[in-house]
Amino acid sequence: MNGIPTTPPRPLDVTAIFPRLAPLARTATRLHPRPGSPSPYDSSVGGPLLWPADEPWPHCGGPHAVDGMNPAMSPADVRLERRIRAAAHNRSMTPGEQESLRRIRPPRELPPEPAVARPYEGSMAMLPVAQLYVRDVPDLHAPEGADLLQVLWCPFDHPVMPRTALFWRSAATVTEHLTTPPEPPAMQFDHYLPEPCLISPERVTEYPSPMELSKELREQLGNWSLWQAADAGVDSSYAPYPQEFYDSALSVAPGWKAGGWPSWGPTDPAPRLCPACDSEMDALLTIATFESSGTTRSWNPYGHPAEGPATGPGSSDARQPTKVQIGSGYKQQLYICPDAPEHPHTELMQ
Repeated sequence: MNGIPTTPPRPLDVTAIFPRLAPLARTATRLHPRPGSPSPYDSSVGGPLLWPADEPWPHCGGPHAVDGMNPAMSPADVRLERRIRAAAHNRSMTPGEQESLRRIRPPRELPPEPAVARPYEGSMAMLPVAQLYVRDVPDLHAPEGADLLQVLWCPFDHPVMPRTALFWRSAATVTEHLTTPPEPPAMQFDHYLPEPCLISPERVTEYPSPMELSKELREQLGNWSLWQAADAGVDSSYAPYPQEFYDSALSVAPGWKAGGWPSWGPTDPAPRLCPACDSEMDALLTIATFESSGTTRSWNPYGHPAEGPATGPGSSDARQPTKVQIGSGYKQQLYICPDAPEHPHTELMQ
């Protein structure tokens, strides 16, 4: 995709029809990750971190185990497999490439006895997930004196998604950065290694998921006559369930983003309370499997305002440029305390 990813204008001003939504508006920064070669001085997903050379690299204490039916893969092998498959996208693989893939993923054979998970002893080096400079992502709401957020995770489930670690710092204080950070010897799943991506931050306005609205507002959204009276031009196919149009096209943006409103689905909305002070926490970062929804094209970004949404060859890569997958295609949401961002953060899969 050429140009700068840009979210199309919303189909309509929903607050003109439902004024009670106006005070609920929040800004979010869509990250729009795209594969690239970021440096430690760039905001990125899966790129190198501006990590102080004299500061210990974070490790996860465990436990860590790999299912006996699935081969444990190192980050180096995951990168090699991706390079081979990308290079052979429009040609046959060479014998050497085929041999490398067989080594990385040996043919499965049913074991004579039930497979047993193999534990890994000791701590596990964590992997970079995102590095975000406040200059690029203003919706981070960084603590005083910090202008950089670094997110890492352990490439093993704890228990159903990777365990994350957050670090706030001032970039100006890093005079010498670590050039070769340690890596874990194995990963539970290859999709826990983010593909290095540059980002194209874009601020958008969001409104709460219908699940977070009052009963009265939900009833109004479900009243087709109100949409008709406003002459909003909503497709008549939504007449039986107009709230679905609000949910998919007007409320919460899909994909990787900072701030904004969280999406809900597997879990009903509930306050996220700070484990240190019981303050209600704010959404900090959404780590998404997919950049676009499978039900609507409304949020699909234009490559440039004059162009259409990205389609064509490699469209699956356009939906999943980071190659990250959470669960069966969910999101991992990180929350922080608004009163003290240094307090422990919390995680939720949706």
